[in-house]
Amino acid sequence: MGMRNKRTAAPLRRLRAVPVLASLTIIAIAALAGCSSSSGSMSAVSEPAAMPSASAAGPANGSANGGGSGSGVGGSGQSLSAGRLVPTGQQLIYTAQLSVRANSVSTAVKVATSIVTAAGGYVSSENSVTNQKNPAQSTATITLKIPVAAYAATLSELTSGLGTQLSLQQQAQDVTQQVADVNSIVASDEAAIVQLRALLKHAGTVGDLLSVQDQINNEETNLEAMLAQQTALNHETSFATVTMTLLGPKAAVKHAKPKPPPGFVSGISAGWHAFRTAVSWFLAILGAIAPFAAVVAVLAALAYWLRRRLTHRGGAGSPPPSPADS
Repeated sequence: MGMRNKRTAAPLRRLRAVPVLASLTIIAIAALAGCSSSSGSMSAVSEPAAMPSASAAGPANGSANGGGSGSGVGGSGQSLSAGRLVPTGQQLIYTAQLSVRANSVSTAVKVATSIVTAAGGYVSSENSVTNQKNPAQSTATITLKIPVAAYAATLSELTSGLGTQLSLQQQAQDVTQQVADVNSIVASDEAAIVQLRALLKHAGTVGDLLSVQDQINNEETNLEAMLAQQTALNHETSFATVTMTLLGPKAAVKHAKPKPPPGFVSGISAGWHAFRTAVSWFLAILGAIAPFAAVVAVLAALAYWLRRRLTHRGGAGSPPPSPADS
C-alpha cells in the first residue's frame, strides 16, 4: 500500500506543476510583449522629430498638390506660410514662375539676387533687356535656385519685397520612385563591378580575361551614367527652381494667345499646305533625277544609232544571190 501511495503521489505532483509552468510561461510572454510595445512607442514618439519644421515646410498647398496657383496668391505671401509638411522619404522637385512689376528692373534684380544668396541659393541664369531711351520699359528674366528648406520663406520675400506681383504659378513633381530606381541601379552596378573584378583575378585564359574586362567596362559606363543622373536628381530635389520675370512700370505683359479650335478653314489650309509640300518634294526629286536621266537618254540614243548603223552595213555588204542558187 505504501508503494502504491508513492506511485500515485508522483503523478499528482507532476499535474500540479503543469499550471505553475503554464502561468510562468504566460508571465514571460507578457513581459516580452510589454518590452516590444514600449520600444514601439518610443520609436513612434521619435519619428515626428525627423519631420521638417513649419518654417521649412516647403511650397504652398497648391504646389504640394502639383497644381499651379495664379495671380490670386497675395503679394504678402501669407498663403505660402500654410504649406503642408512633406512626408518623410518623399522626393519632390519644386518649380515656380513669378512675374513682378518693379519701379527699377536693375535694382529689383540686385535685391532678388541678394535675397536668394542670403538663403543659400544662387542665380542660375539672367537675361536682361534694357531700354536706354525709356528705362521704364526694361525687362529681365532670372532663374533662381533656392534650397528647399528655405523655399517658402524666400519666395514670400520675392513676391512682397520687389514690387507688385502680377502672377505666380507653382508646381511640385514627385520623383520618389525615380530616385529609388536610380539608387537601386547604382547599387546593383557597383556590386556587379566588385564581383567581376573578383572574377577577373581567377580568369584562366586570355579570352576569359578579355571577356570579363569587357563586362567590367560596360558596367562602369552604365555606372557613370547612373551616377550622373543620381547627382542631377539630388540637385533638383535639394534646390527649388524659380523663374522670375521683372517688368518695368511701362513694360507690356506678354500673354500667350490661345490657339483657335480646328475647323473647316483650318482643315483646308492644312490640306493645301500638305499638297504644296508634296509637290515641292516631287519637283525636288525630279530635279535631282533629271541630270542622270539626260545622260542615260543620250547613251541610249547613241547605242541605238550604233546598232542601226552596224545593221545597215551588214545588210549592204552581203553578196546578191547567184542564178545557180535560184
